[in-house]
Amino acid sequence: MNLTDVTELGTSHEWRLRRGTLPDGRRVFVKEARQTIDGLFAAEANGLRWLAASGDDAPVPEVIAADDTTLVLPWIETARPTPEAAERFGRELAAVHGAGADSYGAPWPGYIAELPLDNTAGDEWPAWYAERRVLPYVRLAVDRGALSARDAAEFERAAARVAGAAGPPEPPARIHGDLWSGNVLWSGDRGWLVDPAAHGGHRETDLAMFALFGAPHLERIIAAYDEASPLAGGWRDRVPLHQLHPLLVHVALFGGSYRQQALNAARRV
Repeated sequence: MNLTDVTELGTSHEWRLRRGTLPDGRRVFVKEARQTIDGLFAAEANGLRWLAASGDDAPVPEVIAADDTTLVLPWIETARPTPEAAERFGRELAAVHGAGADSYGAPWPGYIAELPLDNTAGDEWPAWYAERRVLPYVRLAVDRGALSARDAAEFERAAARVAGAAGPPEPPARIHGDLWSGNVLWSGDRGWLVDPAAHGGHRETDLAMFALFGAPHLERIIAAYDEASPLAGGWRDRVPLHQLHPLLVHVALFGGSYRQQALNAARRV
């Protein structure tokens, strides 16, 4: 890609990050694969476009270009988030979720970081979540030596309890799927959703992921979300259930440092 004024921003997972300027003067953010992973950038681009299709003013950047090795997005100049921006983000996230999905899952093969994400469609969230979002990462973490067979049995027991712990049934929401605080870029008076593992899922999953590693003005975000789209009673008690997936992904990616936190969540389900 023909870029000028290039600034190297380092690496993350299996990609290299750069900022630059296109020939037409637009400043852009570029992710370039350090090794090609089939479908990885296509999954991210599909997810961004799908989230953006939730509404005319959805908080999602345009995909300028995407292929097997490169993803190009507009450069977003970040700033410290204000309480007002947090409240706006809560309302806008509720609107994105409310656009819904045809089923749980997505019509494209997914990724979370560089790990495959099984987006096979399902009609009932508890079974789909256990089979597509919990158990595959238990097996992967065992294969990588980050969990023992005894640990795996604890997660399998938690997966068997998902139906009883899931709360009232909800229709598939249009969720980001990897909504930790680093995947929201604050700029001006709003937050922008980036780097999704988007799919039809349970809306509480995004909120639980957002809470996992902290977020600025989180309670304001939640309050504004709840006002725009009231959450089902007891949703805070279900946070550990929805955190099982991201915690197991972290165990598989980074090893045993997340093991105890993941086991604690499993025991609370």
